[in-house]
Amino acid sequence: MTTEAGRSAVTVPADVAKSVEEFLAGHGETASAVLQPAGREGIRITLVGADEVTADYVVDDVDTARAVVDQFDAIAVSEWDNSLLSVVIRRFGAVEKAAGWAVGQIPFLKLGRDS
Repeated sequence: MTTEAGRSAVTVPADVAKSVEEFLAGHGETASAVLQPAGREGIRITLVGADEVTADYVVDDVDTARAVVDQFDAIAVSEWDNSLLSVVIRRFGAVEKAAGWAVGQIPFLKLGRDS
C-alpha cells in the first residue's frame, strides 16, 4: 500500500498492515498506538487494544509508522500517559517483569550501622 506523506509516497508494509488489521479484529476493533524510536531498527509501534492486549511492530521510519496508523480509523495515536500505562502495567504481572533481575531473588540485605 502506498500513501502520501509530505512530498514523497510512503509504502506501508503489507505484512504489517495485515497484522494490524488482524489485531484490531481480535482485540476489540479499536486501539491506541504509541510511536517510539527503536534505535537503528526504526520506529516501534505499540498497539494497546480495547481489551488491553498489546502488540508491537517495527517499521523503518516515522513516516511509515504514521502511514500505518493513519490507514486505520480505529487507531488513535497516543503517548505513554497514566491512563494508558495503567492498562499495560496491570496485565500479566508487568510490574514484576519490569523489576527484571530482582524478581525471585533473595531480599536485599539491610545495610547500615545495625547490620
